[in-house]
Amino acid sequence: MTERTLTIRRAVLPDASALARLSGQLGYPVRADALRARLRPLLRSRDAAVLAAVEGRRVVGFAYVHAHRHLVEARRSELGALVVEAGARGRGVGAALVRAAEVWTRRAGLGAMRVRSRVQRRRAHAFYRREGYALVKTQRVFERSLTAGS
Repeated sequence: MTERTLTIRRAVLPDASALARLSGQLGYPVRADALRARLRPLLRSRDAAVLAAVEGRRVVGFAYVHAHRHLVEARRSELGALVVEAGARGRGVGAALVRAAEVWTRRAGLGAMRVRSRVQRRRAHAFYRREGYALVKTQRVFERSLTAGS
């Protein structure tokens, strides 16, 4: 098999199906049309970027990074999603996406990028540590649905 060159670029609307497929691998199944609807405004946003990792013509990973505003903490970016296709893991795709998200963060004038990762994702935790990220806090996340009938 020939080695394919990895390219990191901004996602485009036609990537929606691939991003939906990858989102399912991360444990967040979403229909392509729903993801396309969420992607459309992000593509025009100055406060967010969706980055696609492409080998040949295939999207093998993506990262979603956005500016995070908070009243009592300094403004920073947050890596809202990072997923690499199962068959492409361990080849530097995730690291390349993290670096691209860090470049976006710096260009946005932000001095730090935060990553959240579920407790059970131990391989992801080891990956982030290898990439130079330090554990700064643990927390529990609570949510209440506010749709009709809840």
